Amino acid sequence: MNAPTQPPTISDGMVTMPKDEFEELLERVAERGARAALADVGLDGEDAANDIRELRGLLEAFNTAKHTAWQTVVKMITTGFVLALVAGALIKLKVFGGGN
Repeated sequence: MNAPTQPPTISDGMVTMPKDEFEELLERVAERGARAALADVGLDGEDAANDIRELRGLLEAFNTAKHTAWQTVVKMITTGFVLALVAGALIKLKVFGGGN
């Protein structure tokens, strides 16, 4: 345990305390706040770590699917453009009997 220290003092509406005690207080309060925030969203208890890993996995899968969907759209547009160019060239060359 820590050695006994002087109690916090109040002067002109300000609380004065040793820095190490203040940092320890901040750490405890931050931990309580984090636990309360996780509890508010249902990520507390023994399964919390597994739940968070599962959420990360789902997010990664969603991002992969989104990336793949965009790749597919770009490939379809590119393929359509190339097919239109080929069809135009074939018509221009009178392969299908069209053009002048």
